[in-house]
Amino acid sequence: MSLEVNPSSIASILTLRYDFTASAPLPKLKWNDFSQNKIINPEKTTQEIISNYYIDNLEKKSRIGISLSSGVDSTLLLALLKQTIPDLDVDSFSIRFSDSLDETKNAKNIAESLNSTHHIIEIENYFEELPQAISITKLPFWDIHWYYLAKYASSYSDAIISGDGGDELFGGYTFRYGSFLDSINSKSSKREKTIAYLNCHNRDWIPEQSQLFGENLPFDWEKIYSVIDEYFDNSLNPLDQVFLADFNGKLLYNWLQLNPKINSHFNLQSVSPFLQPELINFTSHMPNEMKYDHPKKLGKSILRNMLKKFNVEKFVMQKKQGFSVDTKSHWKNYGKKLCKNFLIDGEIIKDKLINKNWILENIEKDLDVRYVNKFYGLLALEIWYRLFIIKNLSSSEKLII
Repeated sequence: MSLEVNPSSIASILTLRYDFTASAPLPKLKWNDFSQNKIINPEKTTQEIISNYYIDNLEKKSRIGISLSSGVDSTLLLALLKQTIPDLDVDSFSIRFSDSLDETKNAKNIAESLNSTHHIIEIENYFEELPQAISITKLPFWDIHWYYLAKYASSYSDAIISGDGGDELFGGYTFRYGSFLDSINSKSSKREKTIAYLNCHNRDWIPEQSQLFGENLPFDWEKIYSVIDEYFDNSLNPLDQVFLADFNGKLLYNWLQLNPKINSHFNLQSVSPFLQPELINFTSHMPNEMKYDHPKKLGKSILRNMLKKFNVEKFVMQKKQGFSVDTKSHWKNYGKKLCKNFLIDGEIIKDKLINKNWILENIEKDLDVRYVNKFYGLLALEIWYRLFIIKNLSSSEKLII
């Protein structure tokens, strides 16, 4: 496949961690999709939609897998599946990253409680198979945990269930909502809210973002702002504006650009119960206080209420994690050496897409997580560039130090 360098696409990925120039895999939501309806017993409706989806899509399947991170979303989806189709054999999968928070013990306890055969995937060097993962997605993204999960799960399953959309639809990004609401007021303009929103995503970009780019890849914050502005240019409650921006941003243009391609490569059917049109429509019209309790800083109240009856709540991790590698620890053990090997005299440096001076000024510093993540974004871009533009790298090459 022949790909071309799209400066707007690359600048978007290196700033937002998604490409706003791509085609959305689902219809984007509009601001009036968040007009609030009076809703009674949202737990019952949510369960009915998911259970009906399971019956229609999985009742005749024999090999089902589920990504189980020990969070609310995946635990509830497994519990509802076993309740809806009790005789179905389900394999669950979690990942243990080296030198990172280990959620696998909790996930194993959840799986045993819900009668699922559990598998733990051990990952030492997170980027070892980055060329293969990027060759599948054809996108320069570094967060490739789903590649390892799907690769392993394909030996046991024909379909894989994920909790994609749970955070966006039910209010899971509590660590951002409070910060956003506390940084605006009733007189804040759409641009002020756009900047506040991006400030709540400060692991995606760095303060001197414009200095990162070379002369052949010009960067302009105004282009980034203009994409986000539309989500705050309406009469919605500010929190609903955030829900609109979250759905139309990283959900549509990051995870849903990657995971289905990876699943397809490994002959896995993608099963995303939260992303059914009926559930998207139902939750978008749901009053925002049903999703996020600002005084308590608590989200996903509906899903948490649903989970209580399955007697696994004690195993669920309360702090949102998902499958998350500790990028700073990985930097010390693998990332820094890989970035030095590939970036200092890299192709994206030679072709003046990225500023070599920024690389040299920062790579030896004691970096915080924002800078580590930015180096990982550059590493993924370099691998993508060598695979598809320069074509001097094989997808089978392992990144081993």
